[in-house]
Amino acid sequence: MTTPDSTPDRTPVTGDGSVAGPPRRRLAAYGLGSIGTGVFSTVPGLLLLYYMTDVLGVAAGLAGLVVTLPKAWDAFLNPMVGAASDREAVRTGRRTRLLLAGTLALPVAFAAMFLCPFTGAAAEAWVATTFVLAASAFSLFQVPYVALPAEMSDDSAARTRVMVWRIVFLTLGILVAGGLAPAVVDAAGGGRPGYAAMGATVAVIVAAVLAVATRGTRWVRSRPGPEPLGLAAAFRTARGNRAFFALLTAFVAQAAGVAVMLAAAPYVATYRLGSYGLTSALFVCLVAPSALAVPLWGRAAHRYGRLRCFTVATCGYAAGAAALLPAVAAGAVPAVLALCVLLGICYAALQVLPLALLPDTVLADAARTGHAQSGAFTGLWTAGETIGLAVGPGAYSLALAATGFVSSTLDHPVAQTSAARTGVLLGFSVVPAVLMLLSLPALRRYGKRRAAVSSPAPALAKDLL
Repeated sequence: MTTPDSTPDRTPVTGDGSVAGPPRRRLAAYGLGSIGTGVFSTVPGLLLLYYMTDVLGVAAGLAGLVVTLPKAWDAFLNPMVGAASDREAVRTGRRTRLLLAGTLALPVAFAAMFLCPFTGAAAEAWVATTFVLAASAFSLFQVPYVALPAEMSDDSAARTRVMVWRIVFLTLGILVAGGLAPAVVDAAGGGRPGYAAMGATVAVIVAAVLAVATRGTRWVRSRPGPEPLGLAAAFRTARGNRAFFALLTAFVAQAAGVAVMLAAAPYVATYRLGSYGLTSALFVCLVAPSALAVPLWGRAAHRYGRLRCFTVATCGYAAGAAALLPAVAAGAVPAVLALCVLLGICYAALQVLPLALLPDTVLADAARTGHAQSGAFTGLWTAGETIGLAVGPGAYSLALAATGFVSSTLDHPVAQTSAARTGVLLGFSVVPAVLMLLSLPALRRYGKRRAAVSSPAPALAKDLL
């Protein structure tokens, strides 16, 4: 096996000998990558469906298929990338090559998604092809990137600190996507020119932050093994980790709920609140509070327990989403924005806490099986997340089609029926609330299964409680 990076490990150590975690400059370098992943995870879910139905004139049902199928491919690809990442880590002691490949390919494919010169069927083919390429490039970066925290420290508190930094930057990326992207579209005149300018602007940002993260995480010594498992063997090994799959089930349901709400936002702004420009305001109110709330959730989790706080935040998000139904129906914009602030506070916990729990299940499984397959588990995790993010817009597009929504272009706008406007509203309120509530049984199963996963240390077993 190739000797890993010989750079001295300067990870801080506390007075009692426990690992305090990487220094801030390393945390910042790692966290910056989440700006890029947050942007890519958000912009297609927020704008791509609307771009196809209201700029390119693609029928809602077909547009939903285009948005969903590339994500389905990504869900298939992610576990293979995870296995490849583990093989690279065994050979080189790092996961840098796949990170670099994603860094180079993703910005180009992302910009191409919003440079479509066609309308109708040709536009479907263009967006589908470029979205598949972008999703594949994203997988090359995201899977090894998510695997790194489990290898940055053996201390669960230090890993939670890593996740807090990551989610703060992820929130900034989501804020850039939801606040800046629609604003750039408007500033560039809307339509095809506006979306093309937005795609190019966001691509430059993604390229810069992914490059910093790729270079800034070369110090991480990856330790899978004792030898890499093949994809089938990795699946068999992971199958016995019931706590992991319970946590993943909850996360997928919640990702679908958030994705439905994101896909619905521009439609709600346009057809229920009277202005597409409110899309940015809705998104900023949803995401900006979460940037401030992430450290607070980290402290609360340390005091009250991560699973307990995760459950409280899930219930809070469900209640806030349900309350949007009467607020949006009444056209009460201030009330809608205030509820989005509440949702943003809960959303912070839905981001940081499951990712803080994920490395614990990976390391606990390593004690059970003797194989530390971080890449395999994060490949499964990101595949599940991708499925959730795909199901949301796909299901919403089908709901639009079922309620009679009519696609259009800016040159030929169409007034929507009352049934279509009701479908727009339900996707922004009731559907996310229901999906959040459906995730609660999985969280309960996770709490029950935690004892079934062997812990490498008593402190970890206590933390899984």
